[in-house]
Amino acid sequence: MANATLGRPDPDQLLRQLDAQKRQLSLERLKVFLGYASGVGKSFRMLDEGRRRRERGQDVVVGAVQPNMPPELERLIQAMEVIPLKKVGGGEAMDVETILARRPQVCLMDGAAYGNPPGSRNTKRWQDIMELVSHGIVAITSLNLQHIEERREVVKQITGHEAQETVPISFLYAANEIVIVDVPPELLLERAGGPGTADPALAETQRQLSALREQALLLTAEVVDRQLEDYLRAHGIEQLWGTQERILVVLTPGSNAEAMIASGRRNADRFHGELMVVYVRHPLLSRKDERELQKHLEAARQAGAQAEVLDGDDPVETLMDFASARRATQIFVGPRRRRHWWNSVVGGPIDRLIRAAEGMDVRVFPH
Repeated sequence: MANATLGRPDPDQLLRQLDAQKRQLSLERLKVFLGYASGVGKSFRMLDEGRRRRERGQDVVVGAVQPNMPPELERLIQAMEVIPLKKVGGGEAMDVETILARRPQVCLMDGAAYGNPPGSRNTKRWQDIMELVSHGIVAITSLNLQHIEERREVVKQITGHEAQETVPISFLYAANEIVIVDVPPELLLERAGGPGTADPALAETQRQLSALREQALLLTAEVVDRQLEDYLRAHGIEQLWGTQERILVVLTPGSNAEAMIASGRRNADRFHGELMVVYVRHPLLSRKDERELQKHLEAARQAGAQAEVLDGDDPVETLMDFASARRATQIFVGPRRRRHWWNSVVGGPIDRLIRAAEGMDVRVFPH
């Protein structure tokens, strides 16, 4: 009580805080500051995170920073311990050996996509980062959308430019925290001294930045969805949903396949989700029906859908097993045709499908 009266910290409370910090550090692995374009402030946010952690008593070092830093970054780094890059051949690489010998709690590293010169310990800096993580060091780094290998083509379509240095998306999957460094395109243009308001290029530049910003948000949602899936699988928890829309179009003889696929494609595009198109193979399918369904599957593939033929004795159970495994959020199905195998399942297949599709929306299309 006396300590509280005098305004001094309670020793027991300080110990609890230190224990909590140690537990938090033991759970942390990799934190990524992700930007949708250069200049959004990733490096500043990364170094500022290091500053705040250092002030909280964590052992923080800087393993790599960008060359020719602006003054605001120079000021942040002055109070931190920096492990200099080492000369390798004709270039420089992060000094992984020194960092491992130093064994800090946290290491800050800019430019995860950089390549290392020949003769380096690892080919890429992101591999250096993962090696530090494997030794129990919390890694904090920065990355641009354009440097994600699986997003390089999308960025090229938006900007016309292709990044040469990339990291695989699996690097992001390994992160336990991703922070989108998000600034409005207008502010980014102002920082970069972009085209003025009277410049006809302004509208196109803003469009590109808005598209990149949206892609960065979608990428983060995808990573979170994947991490959630891995967590639930590891803990034996069944997952019937995801952060993104996953639309499953079920083709049957007599269904309005073109309309269903087109509607599925529009909805998938609207929500930046996935489109899957399937039909269940059945011994009572005529050759004509099989050819027709195969033709629709090929059209679905041309529309960018994942198209598959499913095998199973019970069509509804087969569909639901597939929908659950792929975490479908919506199911599009056609009408029943009289005196056909699809209508011969006891209880009515669409009624059974609706009852079984817990957590999924089922939409029945007319002829």
